[in-house]
Amino acid sequence: MFSLGYILICVLIACLGIRRKFGFWGYFFASLLLTPLMGIILIAASDTKARNT
Repeated sequence: MFSLGYILICVLIACLGIRRKFGFWGYFFASLLLTPLMGIILIAASDTKARNT
C-alpha cells in the first residue's frame, strides 16, 4: 500500500513538471529515485520549456 501511494505522489509531481525543462518522465524518475520532496524542489528550481517562435 505504501509503494502505491509513493508512486502516485511521484506521478502527481511529474504532472506538475510537464511544461518544465525535464518533462514528465524526467521529474517522475527524479522523484522516484530521490524523493518526492526532491522532485518538488527540482520543479521549483527549473525553468519552463523554451517556446519555438
